[in-house]
Amino acid sequence: MKVFILAALVAVVASQAYPKPTYPEPSYPKPAYPEPAYPKPAYPSPAYAKTPEYAPMPYNFDWAVKDDPSYNDYAHQETADDKGYVTGSYRVLLPDGRTQVVNYKADDYTGYVADVKYEGEAKEYKPAYKPAYPSPAYPSPAYPSPAYPSPAYPSPAYPSPAYPAPKYPTKY
Repeated sequence: MKVFILAALVAVVASQAYPKPTYPEPSYPKPAYPEPAYPKPAYPSPAYAKTPEYAPMPYNFDWAVKDDPSYNDYAHQETADDKGYVTGSYRVLLPDGRTQVVNYKADDYTGYVADVKYEGEAKEYKPAYKPAYPSPAYPSPAYPSPAYPSPAYPSPAYPSPAYPAPKYPTKY
């Protein structure tokens, strides 16, 4: 019962509208900008002719590259009509062994719409790496190890630091 009376009291107080305060409209001075320190040019502004609007020209092209030694395999084909409707496709051999094929269409109404598909199954990419220098991991008879003489100067001797060496914990 007490909660009901308290809720009714809050509703009555909240329903009373307070008068909206009236404030005077602020008046700001109009900004004054200084005149530029340089004179206006004595020559007229250039008048450029309007660029003519040309109707879309129909075309058709295609090209392809397939070079097995360099693993380059890609192609592109595109066709356009006299109404500005363009269709085409391109394909690229990806490093993981799949071929990405994109079929697209474009016009003034729908814009560019592409359908992307992948052919094949992805494989782990392992590049054929051959170092140009010999190392224990990659010995090469074509590149002998360099035989440099030891330096004629002595190794540098640095004084010990003035601060104590840091002590790191052995286990966490």
